[in-house]
Amino acid sequence: AADPGPACYRRGGPLTVTDANLMVGKLASDHFPALFGPDGDAPLDVEATRLLFAELADEIGDGRAPEAVADGFIAIAVENMAQAIKTISIQRGYDPADYALACFGGAGGQHACGVADALGMDRVVIHPHASLLSAYGMGLADIRAHRQKAVGAPLGSAGLNDAIAVLDTLAGEAQAELAAQGVAPQRVTELRGLHMRYDGSDTTLLVPWGAEAEIRDAFADAHNRRFGFLFEGRALYIEAASVEAVGAAGVIAEPVLESGPPRAVVPHLDTTRFFSQGAWHEAPIVARDDIRPGERVKGPALVIEPHSTVVVEPGWRAGRHQRGSLILERATARPARKAIGTGADPALLEIFNNLFMGVAEQMGATLEKTAHSVNIKERLDFSCAVFDAGGGLVANAPHMPVHLGSMGESVRSVVRAGPPLRPGAVRALNAPYNGGTHLPDVTVVAPFFDPAGTEVLFYVAARGHHADIGGISPGSMPPDSTDIAQEGVLIDNFTLVADGRFREAELRDLLASGPWPARNPDQNVADLQAQVAACATGIAALGGMVGQYGLPVVRAYMGHVQDNAEESVRQVVGRLTDGAFAVPLDNGATIRVAVRVDRAARAATVDFTGTSAQLPSNFNAPSAVCRAAVLYVFRCLVDADIPMNEGCLKPIDIVIPEGSMLAPRPPAAVVAGNVETSQAVVDALFGALNALAASQGTMNNLTFGDARRQYYETICGGAGAGPDFDGADAVQTHMTNSRLTDVEVLENRFPVVLERFAIRRFSGGRGRRKGGDGVVRRIRFLAPMQAAILSNRRRTVPFGLMGGGDAAPGATRIVRADGAVETLAACASAELRAGDAIEVETPGGGGFGPPECPPE
Repeated sequence: AADPGPACYRRGGPLTVTDANLMVGKLASDHFPALFGPDGDAPLDVEATRLLFAELADEIGDGRAPEAVADGFIAIAVENMAQAIKTISIQRGYDPADYALACFGGAGGQHACGVADALGMDRVVIHPHASLLSAYGMGLADIRAHRQKAVGAPLGSAGLNDAIAVLDTLAGEAQAELAAQGVAPQRVTELRGLHMRYDGSDTTLLVPWGAEAEIRDAFADAHNRRFGFLFEGRALYIEAASVEAVGAAGVIAEPVLESGPPRAVVPHLDTTRFFSQGAWHEAPIVARDDIRPGERVKGPALVIEPHSTVVVEPGWRAGRHQRGSLILERATARPARKAIGTGADPALLEIFNNLFMGVAEQMGATLEKTAHSVNIKERLDFSCAVFDAGGGLVANAPHMPVHLGSMGESVRSVVRAGPPLRPGAVRALNAPYNGGTHLPDVTVVAPFFDPAGTEVLFYVAARGHHADIGGISPGSMPPDSTDIAQEGVLIDNFTLVADGRFREAELRDLLASGPWPARNPDQNVADLQAQVAACATGIAALGGMVGQYGLPVVRAYMGHVQDNAEESVRQVVGRLTDGAFAVPLDNGATIRVAVRVDRAARAATVDFTGTSAQLPSNFNAPSAVCRAAVLYVFRCLVDADIPMNEGCLKPIDIVIPEGSMLAPRPPAAVVAGNVETSQAVVDALFGALNALAASQGTMNNLTFGDARRQYYETICGGAGAGPDFDGADAVQTHMTNSRLTDVEVLENRFPVVLERFAIRRFSGGRGRRKGGDGVVRRIRFLAPMQAAILSNRRRTVPFGLMGGGDAAPGATRIVRADGAVETLAACASAELRAGDAIEVETPGGGGFGPPECPPE
């Protein structure tokens, strides 16, 4: 047994889901294996579990019974499991409702019906050894040898000939490996496949080896199933070939059960009752071995096995296959919606938190798999979220904080600007002074209408950082822009989809407009189509939620989750004290903030008065970006798993002086405000609250490209230390949450070589708690490129807090092919020739508290 395990295991453990199942009667203690307790074999401690749930019910204090509290925890666990299955399935292009649920694990059978209902599945299969499948599977596993090698050729006769030669070589190696393990040749099956991709894409799909036409058809089927679309006329590329040699293991014969005449009533060991879906149910306890093939046990019931208990919920029935597997099937139609009230229920609040976040996660999975650019597909520089009818942020996936906190303003901008949205319409914008942040971040907004198509009930939105949107430098992150027009094409409330039609011609006209048009409109179009697909996923998921729970309930809980976030932040604010802080930037500007706390009202004012005026550079941050930073900081202070939503800011009054660098006026340049100034705002706020030393304080925005190819990345660094933890090394901090492109993809798509990527040791600040270290990253160019760095903390340093040491600043250098070294300013561009390299040293994080004195 687990140690200490659940509270009922008699080892002083905490309440767990096992205890919840025991509390509601879904575990029958008289039919549970005895525990090896301190005094020998002992049964489950039912009274300990009941006492703890009674205490928890008293703590909640709304009059619900202990079993109702336990039932709520089970419902939360079921929804969490279902959301995980749903997200993984969507990523792979499958709808769980089209399949049966395979159940395993000792506790799996207790939740199988609930998880299946949450996924819209009508059939569950539970193997006789479901609780022991890991060990059982190892005994039955085939012996496999896998080989893979790059081919790198277009699909055609020449490419197929290259692939055949590779496959033959790999097959010989794989079969030799099995022979060395004593597998006879007649027991070996050979599986040959090709890893195919569209030319210009990085995503490969494995298809079986065959004739060219068969390969094309198989790839089209796989791509359409996974991504939902095809690229007409685009060439196919053989990335690699693979062979898997499979040596069949010995087969364990499973007995075939004798059927016998089905009985009207299956004998049962005992009777019990269990609490489920808000009510008690009388239920027989049936032994699995007592069920004959062809017989059915109608739920509610418990089916007992030597190592597990299967709960047959009301509306389900259990039967037994001739090979011994237990088959659970929906016996009655699934209710169209759950009859629950619109009042705030603690268990349902947690469920809806997860449901709303699950919608955003499903949107993100769709966007990741359908996008074209490295920036969105590989670096995950995107965000998805759900909004209420007023444009208030309800829930998000854990994407980019600088996006999520500002997207609500984008949605509200679409609502304000008009004309009114109609069903089948989707809008796009990147206008920094009308709800956007900086021009590369393009937001796509779609409405969710009532069935009549007359009222917008909710909104979904997907924001992606486009690798290029025009402007004076490739990658649209110019270090020296002084006017918004120099940063790319402005998109302001553009109708991207009208009456279900993607307006590609009009979009291309827009991308080609202005003095510096987009350099790669094909890529922009593909990524925007992916963002539209993500929004369609969100609308479908919300529709399923409304169908399951009803519109009044979904609407109510959109409000409840925001109210819960507000209360969580108020509890934190009530413990804060006043504070002020100033953070200097390398360009001479200063971010100043004062936090004034009203403990009686559990509210705070965050005042940026004294911050530098609007700048002639591009470090101006639209007020939506500043607001996003404040939202992020106060959400971080909440030690609970709640969505980052609009409610977090209800206790906070934000004062931003007009005409400052945090509320600039057009046509001020803003490209660095989103990525750099936002980091300084976060550090200033954490400093004012004495909560966290400075992070690296920059995203180290590196761009390079030419007229045909553009690339952008942010580079990780050190995290600041806190009162009881060290800062992490080599991580993306605060307002960015992207990842770096895999080196294989980087070097395949661009004429570069990644020469070095390592932790920059001793760059973090010293202290009682040490700041995290930055990194060193060097990229060598194989062709001429224009490169640019947009950064901060090259002259100023990441500060330590409460006596902690400052961290090392960053540096950017060009290492020429002849060995000459040139140091670049924090914001600079350079022409790189073949053989030149660019090297970035990122800052560390500040330390917290004075270093401890060594013993004398």
